[in-house]
Amino acid sequence: MDSCDVLIVGGGINGAGIARDAAGRGLSVLLCEQADLAGATSSASSKLIHGGLRYLEQREFRLVREALAEREVLLRSAPHIIRPLRFVLPHDAAIRPRWMVRLGLFLYDHIGGRRSLPGTEAIRFATHPYGAPLRPEIAHGFVYSDCWVDDARLVVLNARAAAARGAAVRTRTRLIAARREGASWITRLRDLHSGVEQELRAHALVNAAGPWVTDVIARAASASAQRGMRLIKGSHIVVPRLYDGDQAYILQNDDRRIVFVIPFQERYSLVGTTDVPFAGDPADVAIAPDETAYLCAAVSRWFATAVTPDQVVWRYSGVRPLYDDHAETASSVTRDYVLDLDAPDGRAPLLSVFGGKITTFRRLAEHALDKLTPFFSAAGPAWTRTAILPGGDLPDGDATRFATGLAQSYPFLPAGLARRLAGSYGTEAHAILGDAARLEDLGVAFGGGLTAREVDFLVDCEWAREPDDILWRRTKLGLAIDDAGVERLRCYLAARTAAPRRDGLLIARAER
Repeated sequence: MDSCDVLIVGGGINGAGIARDAAGRGLSVLLCEQADLAGATSSASSKLIHGGLRYLEQREFRLVREALAEREVLLRSAPHIIRPLRFVLPHDAAIRPRWMVRLGLFLYDHIGGRRSLPGTEAIRFATHPYGAPLRPEIAHGFVYSDCWVDDARLVVLNARAAAARGAAVRTRTRLIAARREGASWITRLRDLHSGVEQELRAHALVNAAGPWVTDVIARAASASAQRGMRLIKGSHIVVPRLYDGDQAYILQNDDRRIVFVIPFQERYSLVGTTDVPFAGDPADVAIAPDETAYLCAAVSRWFATAVTPDQVVWRYSGVRPLYDDHAETASSVTRDYVLDLDAPDGRAPLLSVFGGKITTFRRLAEHALDKLTPFFSAAGPAWTRTAILPGGDLPDGDATRFATGLAQSYPFLPAGLARRLAGSYGTEAHAILGDAARLEDLGVAFGGGLTAREVDFLVDCEWAREPDDILWRRTKLGLAIDDAGVERLRCYLAARTAAPRRDGLLIARAER
């Protein structure tokens, strides 16, 4: 029977982050995910690395402080997929008084400690370009900083970093059952593609299954959890670009919630999110018509040009598995995380993760290892704070300069493709492009700039198997490729699956 130190169930941001941290401490790790990496909640976010300005109003000071400090850490670790973003906050005194907004932004600028991003400024929209999309009667507001992130790629890069340090990563693999046997868990895993089952002995079991946390607990005989969970649906819509410029907008509603409008894929605007209690199978989550109407109305209240449901070109929903703090409304449920350790009488531990947000995943992973390392005398110390994720070793950490240099090294690349490759893969874009001297050298073209050379990289190095893995998670090109291109991609992947597996284009480098 095969064995490992830590079996991690769940290939979202928390599972991948814990796998990376544990593998870097010298533990043997296996990460299993029943679908694709970031296949659920972790690819359905608002795609932000942020402190959570609205959490200050809920007095979540510890969470905001930690998130703002982590924003700086993550920006240094992955400057290719995380970029600074200025947020425009139009002000309406009928919703929140000006002094309250000023105080909140002052705290936001200072509570997280040293920062590299620009601070808050007050602006008058009549004389500032940021006022152009807004209704003319909206006179003034504020501008502050946070960061945008390619959420699914952040998950994949953590999984790759874990694999570079020896972790095994298995997608389309489900934990069927687990039972304690002395100081170990005896688990049964099923490959959902082949149907083959395997028994595995693990000294610790980490339950990072997101919305399926309680399902995993139910599959583990004799396990229990002391925490409750609330499932909250968050939905987003994508519409044709609403304004020029790289800024985002944070819009206040009468219900005291906020809605973001964020530049997306150069040609679009992303609008979200909602907060709706959810019951049912998280795999079947979908946006409801009233959510679409809510988001359109939120933008139309502030923008000069109304947004209507018929403009929506894409929509997505995710289920947030939040720790149940018994808050009265879905939007006021804490976004903080809770780690529940079940290890009766020193027996094999089960660590279940409740809640959390993308921004704090690295600290969550450190705290998870703090709870697990007493069971592993040889485990090393925390190490991820200064580590660089794959592709993030940009000269001077300057993503714009790197993208310019990539375009100069490969002058045949269309400008948009060069920017996308630089912004998705960082220095590893060179591993994809290799010695190509013309566009045709990159192989079959599927549309949207996606070529066979990139697909090969994603299959060989990033566990991509299905068209959706590539189009909606690894690349976000689903909006750019037509049905014929999707079918070409499907046939290409099927042919690769039928052929003998080739050596990967790249072995993931260990982090610095």
